[in-house]
Amino acid sequence: MRVMSRRGAILPLVLLSVIVADQAAAADAANGAAIAQRWCTSCHVIGEQTAGGVPQGPPSFRSIAAKDTDDGQLRVFLSHPHGAMPDLALTRVEIEDLIAYISSLR
Repeated sequence: MRVMSRRGAILPLVLLSVIVADQAAAADAANGAAIAQRWCTSCHVIGEQTAGGVPQGPPSFRSIAAKDTDDGQLRVFLSHPHGAMPDLALTRVEIEDLIAYISSLR
C-alpha cells in the first residue's frame, strides 16, 4: 500500500480551491438578483423589498448575507435544499450567481 505524501494530499485541495475561486469570479450578481426575484420572493425578502416574503418565516437575503456564512456553506445549502425550501434544481451557474448576489448584500 502506497502512502500519499503531504504534497500529494495538498495538491488536489489547491486545484479544487482554484476551480471554486474561478467559478465565483465568473458569477453574475445581477443574474443572481433576477433569479432571487423570480424564485425566492414568495418566501424571502429580497434586497430592499419591503412587501412580500413571510414576516416571521425564512430569513431575508440581507440577514443571510449578514450571517457568518461563507460562500462554500451557501453553495452546499443551495445545492441540497432542505426544510420547507422547495427543490429548485438550480444549475451550478445559477447557484454561483445567487451566491454572488447574496455576497453583494454584505
